[in-house]
Amino acid sequence: MIIRSPSPPVTIPDLSWPAYLEAHLEHHLDRTALVEPLGGRRMSYRSLRDEVCSIDAALRTRGYRKGDVIAIYAGNSIEFVLAFQAILRMGGVVTTINPMNLADELERQMRHAGACCLFTMRALLENARPAAESCGLREVFVFDATDGDEAFARLRATPDDTPPAAVEPARDLAVLPYSSGTTGPSKGVMLTHRNLVAHNVQVLGTQHASVPAADDRMLLVLPLFHIFAMTVIMNLGLSRGAMLVILPRFEPESFLETLQEHRITRCYLVPPIINFLAKHPLVSQYDLSSLGYILSGAAPLGVDLARAAGRRVGCTLVQGYGLTETSPATHIFPEFAGRDDPGSIGVLLPNTEARIVDLDNGSDVATGERGELLVRGPQVMLGYLDNPEATARAIDDGWFHTGDVATADPEGYFHIVDRAKELIKYKGYQVAPAELESLLVTHPKVADCAVVPMADNECGELSKAFIVARDELGADELMAWVAERVAPYRRIRRVEFIDAIPKSPSGKILRRLLR
Repeated sequence: MIIRSPSPPVTIPDLSWPAYLEAHLEHHLDRTALVEPLGGRRMSYRSLRDEVCSIDAALRTRGYRKGDVIAIYAGNSIEFVLAFQAILRMGGVVTTINPMNLADELERQMRHAGACCLFTMRALLENARPAAESCGLREVFVFDATDGDEAFARLRATPDDTPPAAVEPARDLAVLPYSSGTTGPSKGVMLTHRNLVAHNVQVLGTQHASVPAADDRMLLVLPLFHIFAMTVIMNLGLSRGAMLVILPRFEPESFLETLQEHRITRCYLVPPIINFLAKHPLVSQYDLSSLGYILSGAAPLGVDLARAAGRRVGCTLVQGYGLTETSPATHIFPEFAGRDDPGSIGVLLPNTEARIVDLDNGSDVATGERGELLVRGPQVMLGYLDNPEATARAIDDGWFHTGDVATADPEGYFHIVDRAKELIKYKGYQVAPAELESLLVTHPKVADCAVVPMADNECGELSKAFIVARDELGADELMAWVAERVAPYRRIRRVEFIDAIPKSPSGKILRRLLR
């Protein structure tokens, strides 16, 4: 059964992302676009537009052309935003790289992506220079260099009003992010200009959902190399004329100080930060009354944790859902629809369809039953770079296989259960680690946790919990506590205490490191 969005269809302009964005920027030129609290810097939309045009012109002058892949290997900054938008404006393709990656990992992605140029920062040059040399890159530009040939500032001094490069929105790539690799090697995800424009229009067209406005102050603390921050925060915020307040990374005190001092109104966060808001004693020392909206994404968020964080901060907290391969959003919770369901990822975006299919035979399941979530819409990627086999496995007649187990109710509200590949098979029963994790973090002595399968000759697999304890806690005590709250087949059978749960920058648990 095909499930369709409750929102009416939206018209997607046949424009490149830069052409679409610039048409919206014209309404906000005198407003503040970007703020860096830690550096005391601000930039208006007029300056943003002019500097992006200058960098675009400088790149063209240096011989860069439509289709060239340019890598950005850096933390969050005003310069990251400028470089990203300028590369797309000149027709280039941006591949963003996790700044935590070491030289070998950086080289591997740049070589696979076919990058010809790199933008980075001084703190990363020890990795960037050898990787760039090994890949034979034409140039390396350093965002925070003050002088010399590598200085990014040299590109910002070329005034120009050349229009954005002509592209075929549905065919030409705009960005080439790499999937998180939580269940296997990361893959280059080919997203077109149409994907980016469609995603923006679809989010804005979702009925009863909150979207940014020009008077909003949005915190950008999630890493810009990740699709969530890239499109849901940066692109969406800029297209609406909102103020983006940029932090280089999440640090508890600077995060809370920025929320308070800059009167942040909207936050887009991941579950580990939601957990911090719900539980950390530092939070109560700050005035967060300006905050009216938090959207959690990138990983499942438990109902109890969502309620606890929303109550403590005193604002609306909802979930959305998506993947790198879907630009990323396919679902968002419509908080103005009058439904109280913080565990739901919401409803489909306009122009988006879904099916839920049996994990074994691929047939559609009945309403309310669990199965793999498939989605179809204009935000779905073109495919994986140089990997037709993986593309064919992922996309079947336009349907993208998310690999996530979900349910949908008769009103079209979806819930994510877990990753299909991460389900624990206990005596023929399927146990979802995410559901157990959502329960475990409600224990007053549990600061963080992860649940993984452990091979067992008799049962097939057992549920093993890795626990970061807040206070002294025994394994038997915790297993008994869980047993009182779940069916016998869902019980935790082993517990190991560790100092930290390994996670990706977007907050996904790296279970493969725990197995």
